[in-house]
Amino acid sequence: MSSPPRTEQQSGLRARKKAKTRRAIQDHAMRLFGEQGYDSTTIEQIAEAAEVSPSTFFRYFPTKEDVVIQDDYDPMLAAAFLAQPASLHPLTAMRGALKEVFELAFEQDRATIVQRIRLIWSIPSLRSRQMEGQVATVTMLTAAIAERTGRSVDDFEVRVFAGAVTGAWISAIQRWIESDCQESLLDLLDEVMDFLQKGMPI
Repeated sequence: MSSPPRTEQQSGLRARKKAKTRRAIQDHAMRLFGEQGYDSTTIEQIAEAAEVSPSTFFRYFPTKEDVVIQDDYDPMLAAAFLAQPASLHPLTAMRGALKEVFELAFEQDRATIVQRIRLIWSIPSLRSRQMEGQVATVTMLTAAIAERTGRSVDDFEVRVFAGAVTGAWISAIQRWIESDCQESLLDLLDEVMDFLQKGMPI
């Protein structure tokens, strides 16, 4: 097999370097937040710890809040959802995708996930920014559901489906926080998805 063109190799190298820098910034930010508190940590301190300039920080994260809020789970979830067997109902496929993505995420980064979610729920500016992010999540889910079902992204029912799923996830995370992260988030996510799938009997 011939080697990929040099431009493809360079592109892959650049992407890996950017991902490494992005992760380094987030890792140092979370460490500093844990050591001295979110409000007492400056962007300049994070940049210095990650050995980048403040302008580089802003190329990766538009705001200080985004260094906590942003993660890679939405595209991973969309890919896992679309990869589920075509015969499955969309909610069943979503449950399978959630299990696949978050089992892996918790295996690799449980402590960081717990720290991020606790920060988000305890700091008003982060909660506000997170709610903005939920709109992007609904948009992402709408596109994935439309692709899987062959319906339009403008289909109102597709949007409602995506909104209901996202709202259910928020409820699961809130319950998890209220339990001081002692309950299983994976079990709570599956429980709310099961409730949706049963037609939300009240």
